[in-house]
Amino acid sequence: MSEYFPIHDETNAPEAARDQLAATRKGFGMIPNLEGVMALAPPLLKGYGALWDLFDETTFSPIERQVVYQTINFENECDYCVPWHSLLSRQAKMKPDDIAALRAGARLDDPKLEALRRFTETVVRTRGNIIPDDLDAFLEAGWEPAQVLEVVLGVATKVMSNYTNSIAGTPLDDAVQSDQWIKPVIKPGNRA
Repeated sequence: MSEYFPIHDETNAPEAARDQLAATRKGFGMIPNLEGVMALAPPLLKGYGALWDLFDETTFSPIERQVVYQTINFENECDYCVPWHSLLSRQAKMKPDDIAALRAGARLDDPKLEALRRFTETVVRTRGNIIPDDLDAFLEAGWEPAQVLEVVLGVATKVMSNYTNSIAGTPLDDAVQSDQWIKPVIKPGNRA
C-alpha cells in the first residue's frame, strides 16, 4: 500500500465519504479496502458505488455480470479485484470450471458466455475501437445491441476500481485471501 493512500473507515474518512462507508459496512458487513482507499476522494467513491449499482440494473444476469467484470479484471491485471470477483462468482452460483477459466483468461465452455467474455476482452484491449466483425460475432451469439453498451458500463466501473488498486497498491482483504491471484503468463498460441 502506498503511504499516500491510507485505508479509511467511517470514523476517519473525509466527511463527504463517511455516510457511504457506513452504508457499505451496513449492507456488506465490512468496508473492503478498495472503498476505504477510494474514500480519500469522495466523488470517486460515490461514482464507483453509483456505477456498480447501475451495472446491477443491466439486462445481464449475476453470472453474466461476473463474466464481464472478471474479464476486465484479468485484462487489467487487478490482483485485488480478481479474488473478490472469484468470491462474487461463487455467490452467483457460477460453475467452478468457469471461475477457474476466467482467472486464467481461458475460454468458457458455454458459447454464449464465451462470446460475452471475448467481446469484453476485445473492448478492453482495443479501448473500444472494435471492428465490425467483433460486433457481429457478439450479436450473432444471441446478445442484443443494448448489451454492447452495457459492457461499456461494466468497463467504466472496473476502470475505476482496477486503476485505483494499481495506483494505490490496495492490500487484499482477509475475506478473500484464499483466492489470491497473480496473472498467469500466457504463451502465444495458448490463448483461447
